[in-house]
Amino acid sequence: MTTSTALTTDQARTRLHELTVIDVRTPGEYAGGHLPGALNIPLDQIQRALPDLRHAADRGDVLVVCASGARSESACGILAKNGVTAATLTGGTGAWAAEGHELHRPQGTPRAAWGMERQVRFTAGTIVLLGLLLGLVVHPAFQLVSAGIAGGLVFSALTNTCGMAAVLARLPHNRPRAADLDNTLAALRDR
Repeated sequence: MTTSTALTTDQARTRLHELTVIDVRTPGEYAGGHLPGALNIPLDQIQRALPDLRHAADRGDVLVVCASGARSESACGILAKNGVTAATLTGGTGAWAAEGHELHRPQGTPRAAWGMERQVRFTAGTIVLLGLLLGLVVHPAFQLVSAGIAGGLVFSALTNTCGMAAVLARLPHNRPRAADLDNTLAALRDR
């Protein structure tokens, strides 16, 4: 099994011209701003892109990025299990932007979609409030919905995973169009 490494934002910036950068966030998050030259292959599409990613890794170093580093670590784990060496960006695009480095946005993007973390916070908060309200108005048992979300958030923090994010990533606004992913894979092959 191949292991992955992590690059700091400064290390990545100085080597950006020689790296193949893969952004594993949702298309909406990617449209909100990504590292220069990054290609968008959402985390749930990594298996489909394995042959092209393997070919890219054979030609040079691959850097996998996401918003904070958690999804890119997962992607690097999948790649490592399949014999592909890749590095992750410590702190993700959030750290990149916080360091004052440039983010690119695709032409013609009308508005940036909410990041996955923001979508999760909104959904969890809405469900908790709804559970509490229904518990007061309809039946106290509805408060168990709020407790379930709280338990899920604790589990998410302890395991550094997020089931709610996995579900939200499957919503249409978070999914790549087939043609977009095909174009991205073709661009990856042409590098």
